[in-house]
Amino acid sequence: MKPFILLISLLLLSGCTFSETADTVNSEGRTAVEITQVIDGDTVKIIYEGNETTVRYLLVDTPETNHPRFGEQPLGQEATERNRELLEQAEQIEIEFDDGDRFDDYDRLLAYFYADGESVQEQLLEEGFARVAYVFPPNTRYVDQFREAEAEAKDAEIGIWEFENYSTDRGFNADAYQQTEATSIDTDDDCRIKGNINRSGNKIYHLPGSPSYEGTNPEQWFCTEQQARDAGFRSSGQ
Repeated sequence: MKPFILLISLLLLSGCTFSETADTVNSEGRTAVEITQVIDGDTVKIIYEGNETTVRYLLVDTPETNHPRFGEQPLGQEATERNRELLEQAEQIEIEFDDGDRFDDYDRLLAYFYADGESVQEQLLEEGFARVAYVFPPNTRYVDQFREAEAEAKDAEIGIWEFENYSTDRGFNADAYQQTEATSIDTDDDCRIKGNINRSGNKIYHLPGSPSYEGTNPEQWFCTEQQARDAGFRSSGQ
């Protein structure tokens, strides 16, 4: 017995303790972690179990900023900055695992994230920076409330939902975003010039008050005649 007591005494004197080496999980099943890098809107790097680890947010998807095939997608930077803001302004960041696989096919840890107790995923969904995606049971603990948050943003037509057909079940369609941007109609007093392309492919612009103005369905709208000419359109009077 005496040798054992002596051993304990020596360990204490040398500064050794019997504290856990693994990250501590609280009563809610969450583990406090340190963020080392925000990669994009749904991927970060953290210190977990003493190592820097890449983590992918469970059940959500945001536009890419540096995809090997798609490059930077519209609103990708905005989603990244909002993700960074949510994480950096918090005093404590925690992660929570689900019941299924903890790693994806790219060896990224899969987790739910909390900034001062608030779900980061849910906030990104509510604000229109993310869509619900990659739903693979049994990693579906919060899918219902995430879908509710997504529906709120979709009904409000904010963020990725502002542009028709940009967010799809298969990802983000940059062509739909660009088309929406190009054909968006500005009907204020300064942008009422109609740009029309006829059956022969001729590009013609029509000024308010011109004979054919009311009956013209525009492909584009312009604020000035110079804008129309710069885009390759000519006046209907020419």
